[in-house]
Amino acid sequence: MTVTATSVPASPAAGTATAKRARGRRGSLLRWGFVAPAVLYMLVFFGYPLVRNVTMSFQHYTPRTYFTGEAPFNGFDNWRGVFDNPLFTGSLGHTLVFTFGSLLGQFTIGLALAVFFSRRFCLSGVVRAVLLLPWLVPMVVSAVIWRRLLDQDSGVLNTLLTNLHLVSEPVPWLSSPSIALMSAILVNIWIGIPFNMVILYGGLQEIPRDLYEAAALDGAGAWRTFRSLTLPLLRPVVTVVLILGFMSTVKILDLILALTGGGPAESTQTLGTVTYQLSFQQMDFGQGAVVGNVLILVSAVFAVLYLRANRTDFGPGK
Repeated sequence: MTVTATSVPASPAAGTATAKRARGRRGSLLRWGFVAPAVLYMLVFFGYPLVRNVTMSFQHYTPRTYFTGEAPFNGFDNWRGVFDNPLFTGSLGHTLVFTFGSLLGQFTIGLALAVFFSRRFCLSGVVRAVLLLPWLVPMVVSAVIWRRLLDQDSGVLNTLLTNLHLVSEPVPWLSSPSIALMSAILVNIWIGIPFNMVILYGGLQEIPRDLYEAAALDGAGAWRTFRSLTLPLLRPVVTVVLILGFMSTVKILDLILALTGGGPAESTQTLGTVTYQLSFQQMDFGQGAVVGNVLILVSAVFAVLYLRANRTDFGPGK
């Protein structure tokens, strides 16, 4: 007896699963198609310069290299040269003082102004718009204006203080090693206040008004309400403002160059200005790349903190 094999028709469930897999593959390809241009852009304009900067920090890279193409590998000589340089050590301390001093002033005054403008009053919108001007003006322009205002001999500030008999002689705002860094911090605070105010003001507007009404009914005063209600609810916005502020301040260059040029007596040298000085004044691109890598590493650490803060504060259930 001969047994003939009969074909078993495919089940509808198998066909449905195959169609779902095909649609999933097409959807995945479509998503990668949208992401690919951004990934390519990041690799070309950020990934390649970063790799080249790291590579350059281990090479003897000079202007001659641009003509000969020769950049011999010198190991950790550039790194040792930078870390043994007193200019780098001093600039690291100046960078920390400048960064944290600027952040403290910008955040404190910005938060105070945000709380002030959260209460509606006549012309509040106009005043807020005027306060945004320091943030809209290019930083180099702001630095040049402040350099004129803080000039020891003919500056507007010293003229005003002298006429009001608040000082007996002109203050060397930018020409004294003990005062110049503080002056740069004050100028940077003036520039950064609007950013802090706008972001914090937006965060305050998201806090429900009925919470303040409930706190008032419970007998909470203004300070207790601010400490126990406003600050905890504003914490995600505060985290973002501080981390973004740190990342933009720690690598600042144009303000210092236009305001003091790193002087007097190297008292306002920061990591950004040292990178510029080593690379474009001393033409030691290898050591300049080392300082640049230090800045990249510091910024990367705080970028990770920023991403983790966003994931924690704005994740599911928040």
